[in-house]
Amino acid sequence: MKIKGFTALFLSMVILLTSIVSVNALSETEITAPAAVLMDANSGKILYEKNAHDQRPCASITKVMTLTLVMEAIDSGKIHLDDVVTTSAHAASMGGSDIWLEEGEQMSVDDMIKATAVASANDAAVALAEFVSGSEDDFVAAMNEKAKSLGMEDTTFLNCNGLDEEGHITSAYDVALMSRELIKHEKIFDYTSIWIDYLRGGETQIVNTNKLLKSYNGITGLKTGTTGDAGSCISATAERNGLSLIGVVLGAASGTDRFRDAATLLDYGFANFESRQLTLSDELAPINVENGMQDTVGVACEDSAWLTVPKGEGEGVKESLDIPATISAPVADGDVVGSLTFTLSGEEIAAFDIVATEDVAEKSFGSIVSLLFRSMIKL
Repeated sequence: MKIKGFTALFLSMVILLTSIVSVNALSETEITAPAAVLMDANSGKILYEKNAHDQRPCASITKVMTLTLVMEAIDSGKIHLDDVVTTSAHAASMGGSDIWLEEGEQMSVDDMIKATAVASANDAAVALAEFVSGSEDDFVAAMNEKAKSLGMEDTTFLNCNGLDEEGHITSAYDVALMSRELIKHEKIFDYTSIWIDYLRGGETQIVNTNKLLKSYNGITGLKTGTTGDAGSCISATAERNGLSLIGVVLGAASGTDRFRDAATLLDYGFANFESRQLTLSDELAPINVENGMQDTVGVACEDSAWLTVPKGEGEGVKESLDIPATISAPVADGDVVGSLTFTLSGEEIAAFDIVATEDVAEKSFGSIVSLLFRSMIKL
């Protein structure tokens, strides 16, 4: 994506921030937890925050990052859902929430993910970490590297499951960042939307720890967590009418408070905001080429962005194209030939390049002779 200059980017930020003032603001007292964030998953815009960067333990919300690395390993072909994972003594030794894996017990990657996402199993999380990286320590190093790449400046991971450990910290903002990264892997919703399922051929029942699955319209996930140090936490994802939200609550006094705060965040987002994709609405016709070995060149705009605005304001977004009727050869694949601009309330909020999708050589005596020669060979 190419945004035209700092001024346009600044204007888009001003439009969002100014617009937020016009909605019915959610007060801090309506969220009982000490830290919370509401993010639009598409645009990444923060719609509400309370102590968003306070560093806190987050219990099993840690598994959001664990699952992110697991899904990346699957997408890259490093591991597969039907691969068999053998439980180590270390994985089997985990306490807290688990599925009682025994040393040497085997389960598929698919079932281990299910146990981690649905039952928040600490032992399954460690077994997956070891399967991906060889050891939990190496996996945790990868977690921290991924956190750094996402801009999670408040986070340090010391384990892959979220059991209390001094120095294992994150923030509500960082949880939103990693949650947004995880849900880019849409396969994860196959697990986080499960209410009740079974492992070990039906012998072990697992029930999702996210009770919003039974009570909140549009809920899709994502992860709960509770420990003595962290309190009750949740990263809740939901979608309605194209608006995808992430509500993060850290340190709530109880599970009931956690779910109520998350629902309050999501209700606020759905009641007040909409998300629109800024993308080309129609297919572009080829542009005429002067003095080229062909008369036209294909063009396209492959970039897009998301804009979050108060409900109703998205209808004011205007789209305009600036493309010449004719360009001169030579043309190279990827050459910028025009622009697509979006405005809101008369202000430019984003602009993208229109580029050529093929090469067009300039006419020359040699190129014409070569074309004639190739045509003769085909005959």
